[in-house]
Amino acid sequence: MTLQEVKLLAARGEGLRIEFKKKATYPEKIVRELIAFANTSGGYLLIGVDDDGTVSGQRYIEEEVFVMEKAIKQFIFPPLEYEVISLKINEKKGVAVFKIPVSPQRPHYLKEKDRKQAYIRVEDRSVQASREVWEILRRGKNPRDMVFTYGAKEEILMKALAESDKITLKDFAKLAKLPRFLASKTLVRLTLANVLQIHPQESEDFFTLKG
Repeated sequence: MTLQEVKLLAARGEGLRIEFKKKATYPEKIVRELIAFANTSGGYLLIGVDDDGTVSGQRYIEEEVFVMEKAIKQFIFPPLEYEVISLKINEKKGVAVFKIPVSPQRPHYLKEKDRKQAYIRVEDRSVQASREVWEILRRGKNPRDMVFTYGAKEEILMKALAESDKITLKDFAKLAKLPRFLASKTLVRLTLANVLQIHPQESEDFFTLKG
């Protein structure tokens, strides 16, 4: 990757597949962006780029890369595959690009004490994955024909979606008078069977019929 290509990437602005950081301050938080890229559509983390997309560079860019690689090893599970490229802007400053492919090992997660937290990318933000997203990522790695029975709860769900296009887990559980875990299992199963599509959100995911 050339400096010109980095500038073109930066000019696109932050989004689903691009994140800027001026420097690797708080690397234990920055790794969330890498996890989100690996769990969603892949992407690029650019270090040495301002919030407005200016490739201003960072002094001692090798140190920034070292700090990030150490955090990737320490905090991300299972181990993350990535490429890193460092480029000089001038004698003093450089820019680094971490290229993260969509991972066949997903969901990747951040391990903090006894907690496992997976992240996904929603537009230009990295948000914590819900239990449903985690399960869909985990089970969707080995796609196989999902067989499901069409019973009373599925009928209630389809009727609700015919009326309002989308539904949340909370609304479905209430409507079908189901415990939350059972409503969740139903929605996950129908998503894996390509009947539904999940739309991850920062507050609460919603589901629609697969178009």
